[in-house]
Amino acid sequence: MGMATREAFGQALAELGRENKNVVAVDADLSKSTHTHLFAKEFPERFYSCGIAEANMVGVAAGLASAGKIPFAASFASFAINKGFEQLRVLLAYPSVNAKIVGTHCGVSIGEDGPSQMAIEDIGLACSLPGFVVLSPADEVSMKALVRQAAAHVGPVYIRAGRPKVPLIYPPDKVFTIGKAEELIAGTDVAIIATGLLVAEAIRAAQHLAASGVSARVIDMHTIKPLDVEAIRQAAQTGAIVVAEEHLVHDGLGVRVAQVVAETHPCPMEFVGILDTYAESATPDQLLDKYGLIARDVIAAVERVLARKKGAGAAARG
Repeated sequence: MGMATREAFGQALAELGRENKNVVAVDADLSKSTHTHLFAKEFPERFYSCGIAEANMVGVAAGLASAGKIPFAASFASFAINKGFEQLRVLLAYPSVNAKIVGTHCGVSIGEDGPSQMAIEDIGLACSLPGFVVLSPADEVSMKALVRQAAAHVGPVYIRAGRPKVPLIYPPDKVFTIGKAEELIAGTDVAIIATGLLVAEAIRAAQHLAASGVSARVIDMHTIKPLDVEAIRQAAQTGAIVVAEEHLVHDGLGVRVAQVVAETHPCPMEFVGILDTYAESATPDQLLDKYGLIARDVIAAVERVLARKKGAGAAARG
């Protein structure tokens, strides 16, 4: 197991602070949870605490960006996106301001904190903002690398981070590019396109499927906007796709992938994610199990989509 992606964000931010005096941090009284406290400890004069006021936090970030700084504004994703959405729209997206918003504690894996603090709609909301780049790293290595990519990118960025520790997927020297997906396992029967916490579950699922003779490609779609259209087009050529995410299925990564598939190479698809519901308070493992967000559920989706693929093939031959 590696560290939580929220912790990796905090470390990467502190590293950036040492390298670039224009990098600043803004927080909403959650610095120990978001790990911006690491930056605050080293650079107190470049750290701005806005109290429990995420909308104001976004406004402060917009002002700092307009003054030539590179602000990273962090809070729980459910607060940063939901409470600050109007400011994200008017102060960042519309004028294309160079500010970075980091939403931690995303999805149901925050556990006992309960549904009011579970961001399960943040990807859809962030993607709806014109000009925004939306990132969802799967482990500490990809988080650190993509934080750097976000700092170098000119324009608004949303980065999604989780609370629990997650498995290490990439070597420390792995290079990432915004908008370029990573193929982790080659496969020809089906493609599993996953993001964030579900990437590790997709890998586990592919390993199990391989034992039963199913060749499953696994793709880490760490950039949800802009999508890697070519990677999706090639994935569709397997004839079957499963999209897996810790987010509502009706407005997350899956619907964006489906749009590309419909435009480039239509094929059967299945979706692993949260259905049209909020969750409840329980342990992270209990919630991931109940809401169908573990390798078992990815395997079941693969089995369903392969049955549809076989049926479509039989119908075409008939």
